[in-house]
Amino acid sequence: MSADIRPIAESELPEWLRAVNTGFLQPTPFSDSDVAQRAKYTDFARTQGAFDAVTGRCVATFRSFAQELTVPGGAAVPASAVTNVSVSPTHRRQGLLTRMMATELRAAKERGEVVSTLIAAEYPIYGRYGYGPATVTAEWEIDIARSGVDHRWSGPGDGGRIDLIDVSEAREAGPLLHERLRAVSHGTVSRNTRWWNVVTGVEQQVSARSYKDKFYALYRDAAGEPAGLAMYSADEHWTDEKLPQNTLTVRDLIALTPDAERALWRFLCSIDWVMKVRTGYRAPDDIVPLLLPDPRAARPVTTADFMWLRLLDVERALAARTYAVPGVLVLEVADAAGLADGRYRLDAAAGTCVRTEDPADLRLDVSALGSLYLGDESAVRLGALGLVTEERPGALALADAVFRTARRPWCPDVF
Repeated sequence: MSADIRPIAESELPEWLRAVNTGFLQPTPFSDSDVAQRAKYTDFARTQGAFDAVTGRCVATFRSFAQELTVPGGAAVPASAVTNVSVSPTHRRQGLLTRMMATELRAAKERGEVVSTLIAAEYPIYGRYGYGPATVTAEWEIDIARSGVDHRWSGPGDGGRIDLIDVSEAREAGPLLHERLRAVSHGTVSRNTRWWNVVTGVEQQVSARSYKDKFYALYRDAAGEPAGLAMYSADEHWTDEKLPQNTLTVRDLIALTPDAERALWRFLCSIDWVMKVRTGYRAPDDIVPLLLPDPRAARPVTTADFMWLRLLDVERALAARTYAVPGVLVLEVADAAGLADGRYRLDAAAGTCVRTEDPADLRLDVSALGSLYLGDESAVRLGALGLVTEERPGALALADAVFRTARRPWCPDVF
């Protein structure tokens, strides 16, 4: 089959949305208001569709949008966030994704974006396009009865306080808190106006997901300054003996300080009638299990790769982040797409990265460099897997020390 791949026109958005939801096995009907709301936030120059040459129907979709990614040290680099990738089951294995991806990556580099990011629905797809898994996400289910949490807890003991606030207050406080969080939390990405409008129910998302019926708990420190926000919902389940068995699910939790983080989790774990707490996606080294008197009460339910990252400009990317220890490494990067290949000299102490003709210390694919970039993966482990080749003895150990970070990177958001 042949298909025409091109940026879509606004008039084609309903057909494109139908194809997206077909690919993700979601309901396809849309109202005019749904489409109009989605059109407000769609950059049509960055929205590709593949249209069947015979039927004219959209059979594959691809979209990107501008994003900022916080890297170790707190700098934010411009990123192209890839989303809404789908291929209809009738048109699989025909190279449609490969063509759309090649167009996007070339355009992203021309726009000056340093990296490309995405959340992979399936693991095997994106490595062949130069992406590597860069963050891990985790989720726990807390059995409150086993946890040892004191239900007599009546509030923070640090001089702060927790208040339940309404949607309008959460819509105002949330973006301000998140901007402060992403300045200090590597792996975090920027959130646009639409993200906040959807999660607070101001606007409805064109999908089956619902964000209604949430509660918002705001933590203020001893000086009265907001330093944390938890968004959560709860189901309603009682036994025949009239015993509550409700589960609270955390939808988002922002904490700027350890005091705020501890206070919000203790609050959530001490709400009457709640017998289980689902933490939502958290960092893999989140403090929440160890915060409980009995950490075994926090049962891991998810540990998986999350944000994948592809470098487009190696020099700018490696110069943007900071490094824990000094060291000089010459990296020979292979990139089948020809966007980031070359030999680079990284001076961790000086914070510089430049092209060089010096002999390589390490040889690796751009996808492996993407896994190393935010500090979560071990260069030594990638070497054992044959994904990084050591050309100078000791270079793998040095790379491990240079790239790794004290806390693991975390991306809170699906996009």
